[in-house]
Formats: sequence, C-alpha cells, structure tokens
Amino acid sequence: MRSMFGFTWRFEMTAPWRILSLPPIGEDIVWGLFAPLGDAAEVRFAATADRAGLHAALADAEIVIGDFTGRLRIDAAAVAAAPHLAFVQMPAVGTDSLDVAALTARDVPVANAAGFNRRGVAEWAVGAAFALCRNLAWGDRRMREGGWPQPELLALRPRELHAQRVGIVGFGAIGAESARLFEALGCEVSYWTRRPRPEASATYRDLDDLVASSDVLVLAVPLTDETRGLIGPDRLALLPDRALLVNVARGGIAPDDAVLAALDSGRLAGAALDVFDTEPLPDGHPLRSHDRVLLSPHAAGGSDLSQLNLVAMVRDNVSAAVRGETVRNVINGVDPQVKRR
Repeated sequence: MRSMFGFTWRFEMTAPWRILSLPPIGEDIVWGLFAPLGDAAEVRFAATADRAGLHAALADAEIVIGDFTGRLRIDAAAVAAAPHLAFVQMPAVGTDSLDVAALTARDVPVANAAGFNRRGVAEWAVGAAFALCRNLAWGDRRMREGGWPQPELLALRPRELHAQRVGIVGFGAIGAESARLFEALGCEVSYWTRRPRPEASATYRDLDDLVASSDVLVLAVPLTDETRGLIGPDRLALLPDRALLVNVARGGIAPDDAVLAALDSGRLAGAALDVFDTEPLPDGHPLRSHDRVLLSPHAAGGSDLSQLNLVAMVRDNVSAAVRGETVRNVINGVDPQVKRR
C-alpha cells in the first residue's frame, strides 16, 4: 500500500497458480511447456509416485495434469485431499482414471485432449484390419520359425479389406476418422453411438444389428459404467462367422475372457488388441500366445504427430486456465471458466 497526494494506492500481488503434473509425462517436458507463464504459475510434482505422494501433492494443488496410465488415479479420496483443486486436465481422451462424478460434485471442470490422436489411432485400426485380413502376423511368425507356409496361409482364406463390412462402435473423433478411412478404401461402413450423427456418411445401426452385420468390428467408444462389458459374450455370439475384432478403445469394453472364448469357438477369426482388462498384460496371459491375435501395448495413438498434438493441447488449455480464459474440451458439464478456491 502506498500514499501519494492524499490518495491511497493498493497493490496486490496475485499468487502463482499451483500446477501439479503427475507421471508419466516427464518433468523436463512439463517445465518446458509452462516456462512461458513465468511467475503466473508454479509447476510441482509428486515426491513419490504412490498414493501417499499423490495425496500430499494434492493438498495445495489448484490445477492437476492427470496420470493417463491410471496408476495415480484421482478417485474420491484424492478429490477430498485436494481442497484447492480448480481444474483437471487429462493428457488423453479417456477420463477413466478420474472419479468424474466426485470432481463434478465439487464443481471442478475436467477437460480431456479430445481428437489429439484421431488420425493416428484410425490409421492403426485400418492397418490392424489389413493385417488380420491377410494374416500378416501369422505368416511372419511361421517364416521366422524357418517355415514356408504358403499353402497353409492360403488355406486361411485371406481376404481383401475393401470387400468387408466394417462396423464401428462409437462415433467420436476416432470413430468418425476411422469410418472416413475405411470408406476411402471402398468398405461398406456402419456405426453405432448413443446419439446418431445425421451428418455421418456411414450408416447408423442399432448395436445388435451392427454387430450381426460386421465382418470387421472396430471398438472406439470411451470406457464408462455404461460401456463396460458392452461387447461381451452375448454380443460376440451375434458376429458373422469368421468376423474380425479391432479394439482401439479400452480394455473391459470387450472383456479379455470373452474375446478368448470367441476366438477359441471360431466365432472370431482374429483380433487386433491395443488395450486389455489389465495393463500391462500379465506375463503368461493366454492372449500372449494365441495364434490369431495381433497384440499392441496400448500404443495405437503413439505417433510423433499425435504426441505433438497432445502436448500442445495440454499446454494451451492449462495456460488458458492460468490466464483466466475459458478452457476447452470440458467433459463433465462444469463451467469452463476456471475459478480459484
């Protein structure tokens, strides 16, 4: 406070926003992202990557960049341990590592990085479908073992992707981009989502009808209480003979044991799985040795361009919160104007 010519001037320094960044994003990357904010933000990290470290770090955190692996899940107990929490930014599309209901009850906006990897994941889905149609992984394994499996490979009845009916479960950014790419290859594409898209060029079908009419079924729907087990044994039994499954969504939507049973029964001719019920996939899990499964370590969205898109979206949204601007991609209906607590 300062007095001059009978007037009193009051200067108040605004405290820096306290940003907590959780693993696995590297600390050097985070420092670089928010260095331009200068004194307006203070970046912090949990002292230990466990529940105790998380709760201690949340005690005075205002903005949190979440852990997309789910190891440091922000559950109801973590929300209760964060009295100043004003905004959560997920560096991912999925928000299943958060208790969104608990955050919403506290009026905390939750944002994801919707669309950052749409092209990368869609290309993986198409590439995986190609690989399944032509049994590329199977042939590669036999060749590496010293064989020349030409007759056996032809006996598996390789097929051309353009002639397959493709069904896509979920029609967000990834589902829509997948549909566009499959259509460009000449595939007949249908989709299911809770809210049909009148503008979509693909054909909308009820879920059971979609499953029953899909030679290639692509899962691209978020994991929620409603979608867990969505493609279970009963729906897998609806698939046409020799159908193929491509899962770029989340483990648990098509449970691993249900997929294994469909493979063993012959209902599924093959599956390309980027996600699993438990990650990492346990050693010795039957999927690891199944001959008609293409495995990937939850890396469908891991292209260079996708990662650049991700860090830019996280940087821009957190910086907007610090500057008092509206944040984007809020998924829980809370006011996108971030307010201090």
